[in-house]
Amino acid sequence: MSTDFQQARLSLGARLRELRTEAGVNGRDLAARLGWPASKVSKLENGKQTATPADLQAWAEAVGQPESAGELKGRLQGLESRYRAWKRLLAGGHRARQEVGVSHSQETTVTTGYEPGIVPGIFQIPEYARHVLTHATDLHESPRDIEEGVRARMRRQEVLYQPGKRFRFIMAEAALYVQICPPDILAAQLDRLGGLLGLDNVELGVVPLSAPVSVIPKHGFWIFDDRLAIVETWNTEMWLDDLADIELYRKVWGKLHAAAVYGPAAHRLIARARSSLAST
Repeated sequence: MSTDFQQARLSLGARLRELRTEAGVNGRDLAARLGWPASKVSKLENGKQTATPADLQAWAEAVGQPESAGELKGRLQGLESRYRAWKRLLAGGHRARQEVGVSHSQETTVTTGYEPGIVPGIFQIPEYARHVLTHATDLHESPRDIEEGVRARMRRQEVLYQPGKRFRFIMAEAALYVQICPPDILAAQLDRLGGLLGLDNVELGVVPLSAPVSVIPKHGFWIFDDRLAIVETWNTEMWLDDLADIELYRKVWGKLHAAAVYGPAAHRLIARARSSLAST
C-alpha cells in the first residue's frame, strides 16, 4: 500500500481520535455507543482500517459533533480519489467506470499507456472486451452489467478518429497470446491490432519476449497528458496526479519504449501470434 495513502488514512484517524478526546469519551465507551467492536475504533484511529462514509457520520454524531461529518467525509473523499478499491468501484457495475474512461479520453490530447497481459481497452473489439469485463465481474463479484460496460468501452474508441488526438501504447508480446477469450475472438482482436498500425495518430509498440529490458514490467498503466496516471492492480485502481508520480511512470514508459519494436516489426509479431491460433 502506498505511503501517501497510509499517511492520509493516519491523518484521518488522528482527526477521529481528536474528536473523541474532545468529547471526553474513551474508545471502549464510543464503541459501545456505536454498537461496534472496540477493535474497530482502535483500527480507525490508528489508520489500520479505512472508514466508510456511514462510519464517519455515526462517529460525528456519537461524539456530539454532527457538523464535523462533512469535514470527515471530505478527508475520506480525498483519500479515495487516489486509491479506489475495485470491490467498491465496481459495486454499481462496469458502466459507470467505463463512462469515466470516456471522459478521460475526451479531455486528453496525448494518451500514453502500457499493458503487459491484455490488449489496451481503447483498442479492444466488443467480443474481446466482453470477456475482459466478465473476468473482472467474476473476480470482484460485481453486478453483471457486461453489455452496458461493453457499449461504454466502444464509445470511448470514437476518440481514435478525432482530430488532434494521439495514442502511444506499448504491449508485451505475451499479451498477444493470453487467451482470456476463445481463439477465434483473439484472432479477430489481433486482426484489429494490425489494422490500427495504419492510423497516423496511433503509435503501437510491442516488447518482444526476447528483448532486453531495463525495467521490470510489473503492471499496466495509462498516462493522460501531464495531469494524471492511472495504475491498476488486482485490488485497487490508483489515480496519481502528483508530478513526481507521473514523471516516474513516464520514465518507466520510456524504458519500455526503448525495448519495443514498431511498424513492420510490430506487425510481424502480431501476425506470428495470429498464425499460432490456426493450430489451436
